Amino acid sequence: MYWIDFPPAWTLYALLAAWGISVLEPEWLGFGMHHAALGMVVIALGLGLMLWASAVMLWHRTQVMPRREAATLVTTGPFRFSRNPIYLGDLVLLTGGALILDAPLALVLVPVLAAILSRRFIRPEEAMLRASFGPAFEAWSGRTRRWL
Repeated sequence: MYWIDFPPAWTLYALLAAWGISVLEPEWLGFGMHHAALGMVVIALGLGLMLWASAVMLWHRTQVMPRREAATLVTTGPFRFSRNPIYLGDLVLLTGGALILDAPLALVLVPVLAAILSRRFIRPEEAMLRASFGPAFEAWSGRTRRWL
């Protein structure tokens, strides 16, 4: 059951929904094939952000997996700009997927995925960080936005 309710699984579900939208969407509404290369670049940026954030977390010897207790409050690397760079990477991946699929209507799924990730993962994780790191978390969250 864990893999069904796991952030990459939600991103996959959104990408599958984007594909479904691309199949049903009228062709005249599409971006045009010239956006496929841009979509690949956007996906590469999303994956790069996710890998960078994961590497920084591993460097600090803290948990990368969601819903696990963090050993350290990581505030360096991409965490200087976003409290959730890995989840932000998920949104960037979905955006790139919509570009590749030539499905502008699928971009509606980006805020939907953001809401799902916030409710199911980010809020509980922030509560755990707040409980574990108290004032340090409050100071960091006061100066660093949730997304960007």
